[in-house]
Amino acid sequence: MNSDSLLPALEAISRDRPDRVLRLRGTVQSSEGAEDVLEVLIFRGFSSCTTHPTDFDPDQSVLPDGAALETAELLRGPLNPQQEERLLGPLPVAALMDREVWA
Repeated sequence: MNSDSLLPALEAISRDRPDRVLRLRGTVQSSEGAEDVLEVLIFRGFSSCTTHPTDFDPDQSVLPDGAALETAELLRGPLNPQQEERLLGPLPVAALMDREVWA
């Protein structure tokens, strides 16, 4: 399953868990050929890329072209950056496709 097809499934799971935030980390190829850090947060069914600009159209993926998601962390939500509480991870992204893991 590629990164673009993972996001909708993870967003659907997150709609049922408003007390969880999913942080996805990976890389994306820059226009110069270097690998840039990529971070996406999913909360209450919505994805937001925190490291790269996203399209205004909500029907478009928040992932830039060439993105590769590598790890996932499940955090207590809503997110408080000063007191972040990690519940799981880092794990492979596919491990969070199981709703039971979010409990």
